[in-house]
Amino acid sequence: MGIKKYTAYTPSRRNMTGSDFAEITKSVPERSLVISKKKTAGRNSQGKITVRHRGGGSRRKLRIIDFKRNSKDGIPAKVVAIEYDPNRTANIALICYADGVKSYIVAPQGLEVGQTVMSGAQAEARTGNCMPLSSIPVGAQINCVELYPGKGAQLARSAGNTAQLMAKEGKYATLRLPSGEMRLVPIECRATIGVVGNGDHNLINLGKAGRTRHMGIRPHVRGSVMNPNDHPHGGGEGKAPVGRPGPCTPWGKPAMGLKTRKHNKHSNKLIIRRRNGKAAGAAANA
Repeated sequence: MGIKKYTAYTPSRRNMTGSDFAEITKSVPERSLVISKKKTAGRNSQGKITVRHRGGGSRRKLRIIDFKRNSKDGIPAKVVAIEYDPNRTANIALICYADGVKSYIVAPQGLEVGQTVMSGAQAEARTGNCMPLSSIPVGAQINCVELYPGKGAQLARSAGNTAQLMAKEGKYATLRLPSGEMRLVPIECRATIGVVGNGDHNLINLGKAGRTRHMGIRPHVRGSVMNPNDHPHGGGEGKAPVGRPGPCTPWGKPAMGLKTRKHNKHSNKLIIRRRNGKAAGAAANA
């Protein structure tokens, strides 16, 4: 993917950049693999706002992505098209199996129209193929990794991301995740070979507030410019500091840096080294 610049005929257009969509080969999605997407504006089933600053935005259709890739083992599939997906940073690939069934997968870097991909333990270890970690060679770069066998991919799914298979021992494989965390994953879990495509996505400069609104994100006001009755950071003469030991949420709870992971979470024993480089104590005995 390349980054294109725009002619500066307005101030907001001056530094704006966008994708040139050079990899995209099909502009209209496959109708059988698309469903409507209902907007929630950050509200839960009770109608209460649980995620602030959400609402509006362009209309989208949900593409049904096959994150499991376990229903067509051993059947080759041809890559029909590379498409844009408004619901994720990565591009998606439309594949057609030999029996005529079509499906969407997350497109790895280097996957092109006309190539053949396959899933299952007997597949070759090449870009786009999905197989259990037990069949993947040590040191390979992988994406769309399962955490639990058969649940579907949960790790390394966004643009440019990749995990690395570091070791295999017994029932577990050791992975280095994009965050730097070292973690044990059951060796029966599946993963796709390669790096997720569209790696230049993080270089895009939106350039104006309107493009953020198109993504369904509403304005966010800093607490320090509010009144004391609206936010703990508010009030004071001039540009005042927080006035507390640390930053808070509008409801007075600690924010920005507070660790919220449960100390007794069952998967703590599977973490060997955390993303901050510190060794996890419980993981040494796993």
